[in-house]
Amino acid sequence: KGTIHLFRKSQRSLIGKLTHEFRLVAADRRSWKILLFGAINLICIGFLLMWCSSTNSIALTAYTYLTIFDLFSLVTCLISYWVMMKKPSLVYSFGFERFEVLAVFASTVLAQLGALFILKESAERFLEQPEIHTGRLLVGTFVALFFNLFTMLSVKNKPFAYVSEAASTSWLQEHVADLSRSICGIIPGLSSIFLPRMNPFVLIDIAGALALCITYMLIEINNYFAVDTASAIAIALMTFGTMYPMSVYSGKVLLQTTPPHVIGQLDKLLREVSTLDGVLEVRNEHFWTLGFGTLAGSVHVRIRRDANEQMVLAHVTNRLYTLVSTLTVQIFKDDWIRPTLSSVPIANNILNLSDHHIIPMPSLKAADNLNPVTSTPAKPSSPPPEFSFNTPGKNVSPVILLNTQTKPYGLGFNHGSAPYSSVLNQGLGMLGMGAAQGFRTGFANVPSRYGTNTRGQPRP
Repeated sequence: KGTIHLFRKSQRSLIGKLTHEFRLVAADRRSWKILLFGAINLICIGFLLMWCSSTNSIALTAYTYLTIFDLFSLVTCLISYWVMMKKPSLVYSFGFERFEVLAVFASTVLAQLGALFILKESAERFLEQPEIHTGRLLVGTFVALFFNLFTMLSVKNKPFAYVSEAASTSWLQEHVADLSRSICGIIPGLSSIFLPRMNPFVLIDIAGALALCITYMLIEINNYFAVDTASAIAIALMTFGTMYPMSVYSGKVLLQTTPPHVIGQLDKLLREVSTLDGVLEVRNEHFWTLGFGTLAGSVHVRIRRDANEQMVLAHVTNRLYTLVSTLTVQIFKDDWIRPTLSSVPIANNILNLSDHHIIPMPSLKAADNLNPVTSTPAKPSSPPPEFSFNTPGKNVSPVILLNTQTKPYGLGFNHGSAPYSSVLNQGLGMLGMGAAQGFRTGFANVPSRYGTNTRGQPRP
């Protein structure tokens, strides 16, 4: 049996969550106009679909899909208002701006799928062309054109406005731009109207309506029904060519790629950051578009060991914040470590005298027995001094050298680490110096006389 939680909140369903968020958006007065346009759009789509069925025109159906795309753009505008109301949370630490990008990507991809459907239906109609009724063809064309233009020009759709400016131009825009240059060459006064980059949505609405008008005229004059299929293919190609650059741009944003138009500026800022005082290296940099017009990034900065972390962080953030609004900077100091001699005592199970030699340095005498000139013992019986001056080597700790030769155990040697004081008092002289003071080892039972074997007898 599980635990009963009396005051636990009930989990909302997906529909309940969507209803709650919709009420949050509907509470803002700015969204009332969008909701009104959305309701009118649904009514227009219903009438246009009925007229498409009565006229049997696939060209009018292709043009109706542009009205359906306007409904998607209105939904995207509502999502944009919802994003502005929401604040970053633990799950979405960067905010909800990527929902705008996802809405634009989904809308443009659905429009392209509709264009592919029109191309497939048009290919089937070329085999058997049905009769087209022109009774409501022209009426449906002007109703769709008026509503599309009125929606595009009345509602300020920030996501689609940004994408239409940032994405690459479509082939329809390029051809219209070439035609506009030719017209402006004849009439220079029209340069302020035709030369700027035209809105791709307005352009495709006008071009589609023009194709339907030509279709109506040719069917009324010559009963040339195949022109309806040709107009449908033209509208589908224009739709696909207009939406494809926007899908590519929004898809790159979703893939967290670096925008091409800011790569040069980012390289310049990173070079400036690398020349700041205390900065040694800038690495692991990654910059991407978080939302439309919002650039995010992260960078690792390696600094000197004596540099001020907060000061470097402030300078780096100040340089990059002009271009990157959401920035994460990780400061870490240089990991180069100066080698030092360890003074930690060594455990008995690590150091064995059969595997290592302990070579201590000569012990120092009292200060009154030193010659003030040479800092060495003044006794005449002492051996020649090894160091004639006060060199830094006299304070060095004992050096532990590894002996690679293996020695047999059980020969009477004392194994294990010997105390430092006992090592200094043991008696194996240096080679060629008899029993004089010199470097000593930790063997207590080894004869101190050079030239004898292990039994104390002289060698032959």
